[in-house]
Order: sequence, then C-alpha cells, then structure tokens
Amino acid sequence: MPDVMTEATLTCPACGASRREEMPLDACRFFYECTQCRTVLRPKAGDCCVFCSYADVRCPDTQRAVAR
Repeated sequence: MPDVMTEATLTCPACGASRREEMPLDACRFFYECTQCRTVLRPKAGDCCVFCSYADVRCPDTQRAVAR
C-alpha cells in the first residue's frame, strides 16, 4: 500500500485563506477554525472530516480506503 500523506493545505471557503495542517492518523477532524476569519468549518454532507471537504489532500482514512 502506498504511503499515506499526513499534511494538507486547508482552504477556507468563506475568505479563501489557506494554511498547511498536519492530519491526525487515528481520528477524523470534524471542526476547524479559520485562522484568518474565524469561520468554523464543518465537513460537507457525505464527507468524514474537514480535510475531505476543504483540503488539497483527503484524510488518511480515506486515502487508505481508496488505495485498497
């Protein structure tokens, strides 16, 4: 199985600010507060976490599932 990426760039849909973040390997991240506008991001319907909804790389769990 290929290596899982553990960093992603989250982009706030409200203000467009981007920030590189470390993704947890053992849990989904349901909330993320934008460091610029303070909007609290939540996953879109059907996504497991904010990384799957707003980042350039999907979360480690989803990466593993796709690699199978």
